Amino acid sequence: MRSRLRMALAGSAVLMAAGSTSAATVHTERYSAPAPAPELSAATLGARYQAASREIVRARATAERLHDGDRTRILSAFLSPGRRFLSFDARGHGRAVEVFGDLVRADRVAVVVPGADNTLSTYDSAKFVGGGSRALYQQALDDQALDDQALDDRAPNRRGRAKAPGTRLAVIAWLGYDAPSITSAGVLTGSRATSGARGLDQLLTGVHRVNGHARFALLCHSYGSVVCGKAARRLAPLPVDEIALFGSPGTTKRDASDLGTTAHVWAGRARGDWTRFVPNVRLLGLGFGADPVSRTFGALRFDAGSGPHSGYLKPGSVALRNLALIALGRDREVTRA
Repeated sequence: MRSRLRMALAGSAVLMAAGSTSAATVHTERYSAPAPAPELSAATLGARYQAASREIVRARATAERLHDGDRTRILSAFLSPGRRFLSFDARGHGRAVEVFGDLVRADRVAVVVPGADNTLSTYDSAKFVGGGSRALYQQALDDQALDDQALDDRAPNRRGRAKAPGTRLAVIAWLGYDAPSITSAGVLTGSRATSGARGLDQLLTGVHRVNGHARFALLCHSYGSVVCGKAARRLAPLPVDEIALFGSPGTTKRDASDLGTTAHVWAGRARGDWTRFVPNVRLLGLGFGADPVSRTFGALRFDAGSGPHSGYLKPGSVALRNLALIALGRDREVTRA
């Protein structure tokens, strides 16, 4: 018992010492709560995009009035032409749910579930959920373009003829829960993940109303894998067929079967990721249990390359390519670890 307690405390020390790649700024000023938005459905999708845009405009006006230059800059970028948000809340560290691609016509929808230190301040960085989701969407587009070119090269006599479209993917960057700070006690327990799991269920239920034929992939990074671990069973009635856990400290579940899902469960850890030093214990409410990349967990293990904890969605990385293939449902092409 004492040995396990020491391991749990050691894991706490590793998480605290790891620090943050970008410290979250505490916003003590009071931004207004967002106005009620219509329930997400095919009929209300346009109204949801418009409502979120109005909230961003309102929050930017508040930031300007408060002379908050960082928030003003960030929110101005959110209002760039072509960007679409399903929801937005400027209070505290903020929440934002952005869509890349055509949610209505997509064959597949990938939801990127982020971990600790994801805030509005870090959102657009390549290391965090907004910038990473954009890179994932671009990687999927590039893969599809290469496939189309290869098809043309193999069958030049078919040029000019109608060709079945490739898999149409939409990606959702989901900063839809209050992600803990890496230096807080909250990152060591599943309390934030429990509320996050409820929010993730609400999102996917709404997206399923928007598009009833699309299949879902959950791409869950770091503490986000704890969120996905808690959400998997409640999402079982929805068409979730891929769940990827990467840079994960654990899920609170003993193995892949304990997730209660029929989805393919993937796990990957980059060789430069510090989470390999975290003891996989769960004791007195601390820690997240079994390591998803261990053979006994029973996940499909994919090659995540050699990058750092924050580098899984880096353009050009092995991890990004494999995660894009998982998002597209192209399991046979994923390189295994």
